[in-house]
Amino acid sequence: MANTKQARKRAIQAVARNKHLSAQRSRYRTAIKNVRKVILTGDKEAALVSYKTAQSVIDSMADKGVLHKNAAARHKSRLVAAIKAMA
Repeated sequence: MANTKQARKRAIQAVARNKHLSAQRSRYRTAIKNVRKVILTGDKEAALVSYKTAQSVIDSMADKGVLHKNAAARHKSRLVAAIKAMA
């Protein structure tokens, strides 16, 4: 338990930051999940539209530091590869 005023404040800030970042990560994971769902249906046009939305979310999360830029690039690359493989 935090004993000093400074430590109490940092604990409160950590809780708030964790809540915010958890919501951001959830948004990011949901975007990827939605693309994967559309890919399974086999509709390439819908998959591209869904990917475009997910791409902006992924880039936004990378810019905010929620995930590393290389991880973002990797996820986008794998989604595009899955869409291309739908032929």
